[in-house]
Amino acid sequence: MTDETNLVAFGAYVVVEPEDGRDVTLIATGSEVSIALEAAKLLEKDNVRAAVVSAPCFELFRRQSREYRTAVLGRVPRIGVEAAVEGDWARWLGDGGEFVGMTGFGASAPAETLYREFGITAEEVAQGRAALHRALADGGDLRMTPIRRSMTRRPGWRELP
Repeated sequence: MTDETNLVAFGAYVVVEPEDGRDVTLIATGSEVSIALEAAKLLEKDNVRAAVVSAPCFELFRRQSREYRTAVLGRVPRIGVEAAVEGDWARWLGDGGEFVGMTGFGASAPAETLYREFGITAEEVAQGRAALHRALADGGDLRMTPIRRSMTRRPGWRELP
């Protein structure tokens, strides 16, 4: 690919690729890419190498070759970040994946407030990676012990004005 290649046309592409390989792949759509980039910086402080993938269109990404999809997603645990419901994310995250997002519709408030209340933050993404790592270190089978963050309202969540 050249520098002028329209990467959006592939449906998903790598924004950040760590020099020495990846420990985790953070996948985000639209504006959530900035959260994934911030989470990658937090993880780097803990010596965790995080690739960041922008996935503006899963339908286009689905049409790409298996080789391209594998190159973009990697063969490491994946964390998806989206300020929406989980939907079809499981397909892209795999058995050991983690989703940071919402499970329902209807909440209305400024985006910053919703992100904080539903845990759609760089800190939550980084904690999701830590939880995946602990489960693997403890010999856990991630398929049997799915880790789900932000799947329901956060503890102490209150109705927003």
